Amino acid sequence: MSTNPRHILSLSGGKDSTALAIYMRDKVPEMEYAFCDTDKELKETYEYLNRIEAFLGKKIIRLNDNAGFDHWHKVFGGYLPAPNMRWCTKFLKLKPFEEFVGDEPVISYIGIRADEDRIGYISHKPNIKTVYPFKEDKIDLAGVIKILEESGIGMPPYLKWGRTHSGCYFCFFQKPIEWVRLLENYPEDFEKAQAYEKVSDEPGKTFTWIQGMPLSELRKPENIEKIKKRHDEIKERRRKNHGNRRLIEVLAEIDVEDDEPTACLICQL
Repeated sequence: MSTNPRHILSLSGGKDSTALAIYMRDKVPEMEYAFCDTDKELKETYEYLNRIEAFLGKKIIRLNDNAGFDHWHKVFGGYLPAPNMRWCTKFLKLKPFEEFVGDEPVISYIGIRADEDRIGYISHKPNIKTVYPFKEDKIDLAGVIKILEESGIGMPPYLKWGRTHSGCYFCFFQKPIEWVRLLENYPEDFEKAQAYEKVSDEPGKTFTWIQGMPLSELRKPENIEKIKKRHDEIKERRRKNHGNRRLIEVLAEIDVEDDEPTACLICQL
């Protein structure tokens, strides 16, 4: 067994992990880059990863659990993943990553910024040491944006149409306005997400992505209008609070509503 640790950076397709990969490319030439692929990501995410791979000059290793989302969906009896039941993260993200790591010493690089008060994914495996270069080097959101712009890779493309983070097209952490935008921009993905839902009069047998609102209801014109109106009100309030910050900085943190939970960090960084 080698005594020298492996260096691994897990990419999500989000702005922070992408900027970290760019930042560390020349600092740690032996870095291994990995992406946990659920096979349910946005098409844009896969295209973005190809651009990142070309810049790095090194293959991004695609990890998966081989079984796939649909397998685990059946195992859990049709129960859709939710904030309090994140089986998708456990089996499609964490498990493949920890199997890839194995039992040898590993340094895992996490793209949490200096202006964020969170820790991120910490493995229970004793052989994994987690480091936060952006925190150590005091790189904040503006620094991340600068890294992305100067590299030529730019911000993740899904930000242009209002998605706030990377991850599966049906991610249960999407806000109602993001579901509306998915419907408008990727109607086929919306239809596939809706097909996973099950509405039943039998107690405990209704499974929807948004608690209390099936996508069949959300997509109705009157509900779309209400969702957009509420979002515009929130956006205007945030615009006033952001002051003179550059638009791209506002977009990068975007639309995170005050009462919304934080998405799974291993998916969105």
